[in-house]
Amino acid sequence: MNGEDHFFTAIISESSHIHPTVKIRPFCNVMVGAEIGRMTKIGQNCVIHLGVKIGNNVKIQNNVSVYTGVEIEDDVFVGPDVCFTNVKAPRSMKVKKAEFLKTLVKKGASIGGNATIVCGVTIGAYAMVGAGAVVTKDVNDFACVAGNPARLMYWVDVEGEKLPFRKGFFRRKNERVKGSDGRLYDKIVVKKKTIVKYF
Repeated sequence: MNGEDHFFTAIISESSHIHPTVKIRPFCNVMVGAEIGRMTKIGQNCVIHLGVKIGNNVKIQNNVSVYTGVEIEDDVFVGPDVCFTNVKAPRSMKVKKAEFLKTLVKKGASIGGNATIVCGVTIGAYAMVGAGAVVTKDVNDFACVAGNPARLMYWVDVEGEKLPFRKGFFRRKNERVKGSDGRLYDKIVVKKKTIVKYF
């Protein structure tokens, strides 16, 4: 037998909601009630669990399990072997479905390969999580975090480029400022702090 004699398919629940433009690679399992938006691509050997919501134009690379309680908004990138969780203190002998915690990955965020996302956190819009990071708390919009546990490295713009400001650089709301690169920046309010993006 040669390679052309083998054809492997994904297992797709009939009660899942998948836009016709979605591309799903072999060996995947999309479970009951999962929702996957238009133009999303799911890599090989992924599992999309019960009731998971995945937005439009999301890219999930190989070997990712997206567990119940995880929601992924539009334009998110999830690197290979990213690990999502949904219970903080799992035990084999005890069912803990009532303890599932919600994890939200907001629009435009990127998660590097082999990162672990401990349940109950929000990864902000356009944030970046470095490869191998262990995220244990919320990540602000436009923040780039890395390490174990993940901590702020610097700020990024919508395109993922590093902003030319030090980590603690904050100014008042609605101000504009010229960066060290000569470009104008506008402000984005994050909780009680303000960060910058390209204007």
